[in-house]
Amino acid sequence: MHLKRLNIINYKNFKSVELDFSHGINCFVGKNGAGKTNLLDSIYYLSFCKSYFNPADNQVIRHDEDFFMVQGTYERNNCEEGIYAGFKRNQKKQFKRNKKEYSKLSEHIGLLPLVMISPVDERLIVETAEIRRRFMDTIISQFDTNYLEYLIRYNRALSQRNSLLKNWKNLSGNNESQIEIWDNQLFVNGKTIFEKRKKFIKEIIPLFQDYYLRLSGGSEIVDLIYESHFQKDNYMTLLNENRDKDLILGYTTKGIHRDDLELILNNYPVRQDGSQGQKKSFLIALKLAQFDFLYSHNSFSPILLLDDVFDKLDNERGNNLLNLVGQEQFRQIFITDTQKDRLNSIVKKTGRDFSFFEVDNGNFQALNFDEA
Repeated sequence: MHLKRLNIINYKNFKSVELDFSHGINCFVGKNGAGKTNLLDSIYYLSFCKSYFNPADNQVIRHDEDFFMVQGTYERNNCEEGIYAGFKRNQKKQFKRNKKEYSKLSEHIGLLPLVMISPVDERLIVETAEIRRRFMDTIISQFDTNYLEYLIRYNRALSQRNSLLKNWKNLSGNNESQIEIWDNQLFVNGKTIFEKRKKFIKEIIPLFQDYYLRLSGGSEIVDLIYESHFQKDNYMTLLNENRDKDLILGYTTKGIHRDDLELILNNYPVRQDGSQGQKKSFLIALKLAQFDFLYSHNSFSPILLLDDVFDKLDNERGNNLLNLVGQEQFRQIFITDTQKDRLNSIVKKTGRDFSFFEVDNGNFQALNFDEA
């Protein structure tokens, strides 16, 4: 699978952009703020129906405009796919595949598998467990078409249970019977989500450890530890034992919505002891493992987006990364960098087909091989 053509109107700092891409490596160079990352974000949007960086669609509309549009032409399983995303302020988002609008956005997730590696991925290390749960959910939902539905059902039951807990004293009727209904929904859907997350982590760990070893070139040991209430006591017993506490707090304290993924370097959390280079290597290895995982569960290679990945990597780790992404399974790659000569040297060493663009204030200039 690869992205052949991209059309953008009013997305972030782009007024109007039309680009054709190489099926190999596509490079974008320019100063910070020029629009390199925004270009990758628009490609991400076409895979996930949302921005990688901005939670609200209003935030990605170009200043002083009322709408944005992103349209991509892909080749997937030897067939051309046209994907359209459009949003106008105060209106419903439109998402179409070959001119037919989706009834639910969840139907689109997984059609165009993609992995993005960006400096903001440090959130996985330094921020809350919610970020790490989202990491697991994003990957699993790209190959398991039912996974999102289980999440939706679980979150709906969680919302209803929390509402019941918060208003317990003011409600009439059999509250015990109502809460048992939502407890059962949390158990049924939560158990399935737990099993799928557990299986995913078990499968990705050896991939991740292998990539980290090849990136670091050293003897550092890394691991992932999945933590969940479903690993401990019977979950229904746990809910019952904590009901009084939940009533006081007004929300549910036990469940898969509290799961976490512990990121370990040399037997300690990487957020505590990892250097900048080690943390970046950790995240890159984790994302490349994500790539291999998706590749093994699909009939084609995901698209790989690399945003400013060579910054903060020493020469050895940078060269090791270059050797890794030059392998056959990495088919179409989009790379951004601030240094044209560095990126040009990196790409030439792969021996693969590539295109090169210079980005300035949302405008793109294609460079030929000699200019690059």
